[in-house]
Amino acid sequence: MMNKYTGRFAPSPSGPLHAGSLVAAMASYLDAKAHQGQWLVRIEDIDEMRTVAGASDAIMQALTIFGMRHDGEVVVQSQRKPLYQAAFKRLAGHTYACGCTRKEITDSRLGIAADGAAIYPGTCRDGISAGKVARTLRLRVPDIGQENETVTFNDRWLGQLTQHLATEVGDFVLKRADGYWAYQLAVVVDDADQGITHVVRGTDLLESTGRQIYLQRLLDLPTPSYMHVPVVLNEVGEKLSKQTGAAPLDLNNPLTELLRAARFMQLQIDHADSIAEFWQKAVADWTRRFGN
Repeated sequence: MMNKYTGRFAPSPSGPLHAGSLVAAMASYLDAKAHQGQWLVRIEDIDEMRTVAGASDAIMQALTIFGMRHDGEVVVQSQRKPLYQAAFKRLAGHTYACGCTRKEITDSRLGIAADGAAIYPGTCRDGISAGKVARTLRLRVPDIGQENETVTFNDRWLGQLTQHLATEVGDFVLKRADGYWAYQLAVVVDDADQGITHVVRGTDLLESTGRQIYLQRLLDLPTPSYMHVPVVLNEVGEKLSKQTGAAPLDLNNPLTELLRAARFMQLQIDHADSIAEFWQKAVADWTRRFGN
């Protein structure tokens, strides 16, 4: 199993790396190294409206400065749309067109999912109402009592977790109103196509895991092992991100940034005089904690 490990870091090119994205990159990198596996990089620019010119190059440059060398070619989602279209066709019978606006879904008061999105009430399951046009394409989740209504998985950081798709998520979007394929479909297709065996990412994506496992089952694709690590928060308790004003990393002092990220993840590193020494100690400590 050790030589079959394939992990990945999948940043969105909406800006430079920040402290939060460094933690996610470090965790995935360390887990791959601890298992003597491959570490791939995938640029997740499927949401092309949020892509910032030059951000992908800046991210790759930063990873090099931090001493994180990736394996294989860098995959770019916006170049892989035919794969997503093909997967969508394989889901025939499980999908439908939806004419609901975001406001209409929110006003349904069915509830808010753990990731902050409104739970879809199934308004268009049996067809779009007269006078409306298709906006999105949705995947029908199992009803209560049907097979796969509950997705349970073991998270290597958090333990066993369960999500009930119908009541906690609702039918979810596979193709958005702006014409772009949704993250949930793209990431499932890409992970399978790249042979990803282990996904290590932040808890901000935890609520996506049930949906992705359900898609994997429908598409007859393997389910990777998952680990969701804590996310860095800003001073008001929000996830640190480009949208919340996260400052870019100081690339002139990469060792300082690496040590700060390691402390956040409670790695036992007393000191390091070089980036090479840092990674040697970090991999050893991660192996001690998660290498099995």
